[in-house]
Amino acid sequence: MRTCHWPGLWPIVGAGRAASALLGRGLSLDRLFSQRLRALQDAPSGLLRGGRKGLEKETLRVTPAGRIAHTPHPRALGSALTHPAITTDYSEALMELVTLPYTDPGDTLASLDELHAFVQRHLGDERLWAASMPCIVEGDDDVPVADYGRSNSGTMKRVYRLGLGYRYGRPMQTIAGVHYNYSAPDGLWPLLERPADDGSEHDFVSALYLALVRNFRRAGWLTLYLFGASPAVCPSFVRGRSVGLERFGKGTLIGPDATSLRMSDLGYKNSVQAQLSISANSLDEYIANLTAAISTPWPAYERIGVRVGGEYRQLNANLLQIENEYYSLVRPKRRARACERPTHALQRAGVQYVELRSLDVNPFEPRGVALDEMHLLETLALWCLLHDSPPIGAAEQRDIDHNQQEVARFGRRPGCELRRGGRSIVLADWAREICEELAALAELLDGDVPERPFTQVIAQARAAIEDATLTPSARVLEEMRTRGESFVELAQRYSTAHQHYYREHYALTPARLAALDEQARASLQAQAELEASDDLAFDEYLAAYFSGAEDLCGQPAG
Repeated sequence: MRTCHWPGLWPIVGAGRAASALLGRGLSLDRLFSQRLRALQDAPSGLLRGGRKGLEKETLRVTPAGRIAHTPHPRALGSALTHPAITTDYSEALMELVTLPYTDPGDTLASLDELHAFVQRHLGDERLWAASMPCIVEGDDDVPVADYGRSNSGTMKRVYRLGLGYRYGRPMQTIAGVHYNYSAPDGLWPLLERPADDGSEHDFVSALYLALVRNFRRAGWLTLYLFGASPAVCPSFVRGRSVGLERFGKGTLIGPDATSLRMSDLGYKNSVQAQLSISANSLDEYIANLTAAISTPWPAYERIGVRVGGEYRQLNANLLQIENEYYSLVRPKRRARACERPTHALQRAGVQYVELRSLDVNPFEPRGVALDEMHLLETLALWCLLHDSPPIGAAEQRDIDHNQQEVARFGRRPGCELRRGGRSIVLADWAREICEELAALAELLDGDVPERPFTQVIAQARAAIEDATLTPSARVLEEMRTRGESFVELAQRYSTAHQHYYREHYALTPARLAALDEQARASLQAQAELEASDDLAFDEYLAAYFSGAEDLCGQPAG
């Protein structure tokens, strides 16, 4: 499997001295981070790499003409409701491929490759769209909402999606991304000093994960700069709205300095969500704020109506229908039991992992994500966990929101300025500071691995910070310019190439193919059994779900 590297990689001179040089300065950068690096220097080689990494990759099914597919989810792929690895997100055409978490990111990517290869066998002449921003989409009626069958849990998933369409418009829900799920190594926790009054083990672990969440909110803009790959969009997506983009050749709108329109106000950011204040200063605050949001009516959503003419339009008229509606750069997570609400799972047993949601689909990779990206995210996630992470106040949150929008829209603009501590700071200067500390951590992650993959990826990041033309977003625009392509034409070209790769050059072993076929058949049987066992009216099921009566429900919602 080929890996996409940034071109122009700097020579790695003196990288092996990064950690010792940083620590040799006393505690000149972050005191807590420096202390923890010292504590980890004597840890067994490979301990830090022992965290578990999983991926969730969204991708549209499209026709050869570059339009959204209106065909049902292929039955040969199993049930989108009950299959653990191949499902749908908002639209019937928006597939989601989910890997198990592995300690070796290469195993995670191999799993994602297998899922792609299996799916591609059953798509006929359809393709998987190779970009985050959607193909040609002609308004709400052109976007089929996902269908999960007749069960109560399937009906709830569909009604939730109908509600999203009424609230935000269906085309916005066709945007795709890659979510990186990370849990820290179990052996890390005993090496970190634990406050005497920290309570239970899961309270201690949850507090550290919340520290990670806060720091990723602060520094997650760096991933938009380094890996954003959505500076262009088809005009059909904006439908004549004034969105501050420039016309580019035939049939394309661009942000000339944009990195990730997906993560800008054009994508997942919107006026209602912007009013939400979901604190990550403690797990209790996070749960309380989310609970309030899914319990507080919102006038605009009340005007939509919940049940109109006997048909559900949304699950409720609250700020959020359920927790999953909260769009965020990062979420603390725990695997929920059947029909258990995410906040209840967190309250029951604390944070189990974090979901980093900032990755665009990489159009230059058949699977949509590169090994380099996973190494950088693992390093950054650990940096966020180990670094000092004070509470985030209202003023800092305004800076965080500003920074995400500024990098998403204008991150490659020379001299782009962000806000930190109430003052302006040049993006490149701040990024250099972060990379200096990441380099020290990368040396510990590399341990005795001779290829030094983590050190190399930080060198690549530094190169892209100094030269914005090395970023994926710049490459997208440059290829469109040199080839005279529209955004849709570029995405079609890569979608076709990726389809060819998986069909012609990637072979599933007979054993893996048989296992995937059996998994699909089992999921169809599980859906049939679920539908046959439902004995509650949907109204009763919905009431049971929101009241927390898990014994009355049969499948997680979302």
